Amino acid sequence: MPEKNSDSENPKLDKNSDSPTEKEVQTKLDNDFAKSLFPLIQEYKQKLEVCEDKLQRALADYQNLEKRNESEIQKRVLQKTNQLMLYFIGIYEDFVRAKNALTSDKVNSEGLDGIIKNMEMLLSENNVKPIEAIGEIFDPRLHEAVSTVEDNSLDEGTITNEVAKGYISFQEVLRPSKVIVSKKSE
Repeated sequence: MPEKNSDSENPKLDKNSDSPTEKEVQTKLDNDFAKSLFPLIQEYKQKLEVCEDKLQRALADYQNLEKRNESEIQKRVLQKTNQLMLYFIGIYEDFVRAKNALTSDKVNSEGLDGIIKNMEMLLSENNVKPIEAIGEIFDPRLHEAVSTVEDNSLDEGTITNEVAKGYISFQEVLRPSKVIVSKKSE
């Protein structure tokens, strides 16, 4: 008669055995896998920090580039506007000379008065102002000396006469005033 297998004889059924159960083996494998992931996670955290730093730097560089481009565009627009205003000033002065010539010939110049007034308004709207020169001390940034005259009654470098009007816009000289400057006699 065959012998009956007892639970202790069958290792699969032996509950008191030292061998781990399938669940314990899986838990150990899961723990080992998780532990092996920690260095990998740390490595990727460092890579992420480097990427975030590079992104922040790239963003700052882009913002600086945008500001620089905007500044350069504004500068170029101002330069072109000033060139246009300088050309316009020439036309404006031609109208003023024409009005003066007509007035000295006793010809009616009322039509020119309106045009000149509109031109002056356009210059004013673009912040173009004439440089005050007569009676001022010579400033090479604003004035161009075309001649000197001896005059002991005035301080050295006083502007006595203006040959051609100068103009300034937003602290930038469009055209310096051409002036005659006093000097002390020796």
